[in-house]
Amino acid sequence: MRWLAALLLPGLWGAMQPVPASAQAYQCRMPERLAPVTPPRRGPEDVRRVTPITGYTLALSWSPEYCKGREDRPGEALQCSRNHGEFGFVLHGLWPEGKTSAFPQYCARTPVQVPASVVRSTLCSMPSRRLIAHQWDKHGSCMARDPQSYFQTATRVYRAIQLPDMERLSRRPLTHGMLKQEIARRNPGMKPDAIAIKSNGRGWLQEVRICLAPGYRPRACPAYVRQPRGDTRLRIWRGL
Repeated sequence: MRWLAALLLPGLWGAMQPVPASAQAYQCRMPERLAPVTPPRRGPEDVRRVTPITGYTLALSWSPEYCKGREDRPGEALQCSRNHGEFGFVLHGLWPEGKTSAFPQYCARTPVQVPASVVRSTLCSMPSRRLIAHQWDKHGSCMARDPQSYFQTATRVYRAIQLPDMERLSRRPLTHGMLKQEIARRNPGMKPDAIAIKSNGRGWLQEVRICLAPGYRPRACPAYVRQPRGDTRLRIWRGL
């Protein structure tokens, strides 16, 4: 249980852990100049909801699947063009959870711009300026006083997770339950019931979500987290 508890201590504990290059973002080469990130526009469905935080979800997106068919889109160039690096699992977000599925969101009354320095320091973990702005507005504003504090915490937790060799797993028969077992085995103190797997309608892996208690320790995912049976077949796209 010490692996995430150490995040609360001084120093970037997660960065000192060995992270397999094939598991998370790597070979990151972001451009020297980046256009400013404007605060997102909220729609009628983006309801402000300030409720007590009872835990968190760390969401890790499997980049090869996300980028399938997006390689040439200008708006996805940082993550998908391969001109700025190769990515495996990237940080989708660190989300506050409540007692029910009605989680806290959009806690700031108006959107706030994420400073350029914070955007740059986050891009190798979350290679989308648009997503960075959205994650702060929807989730981070409920967890921290400013974007820098939120993204420092989110990237620490992200870097602390040890993930399996996805190249190897992609070449063998796999189920949701088997991937959970592989992840739990690499993270002492984590059990498979703290992991939720998201796949698309064709059975391809999209995301891994880790359920966390208020102290950032793994916990069993709440009952409202819906997911397929453990024996559901799962496929992993390795990219082109």
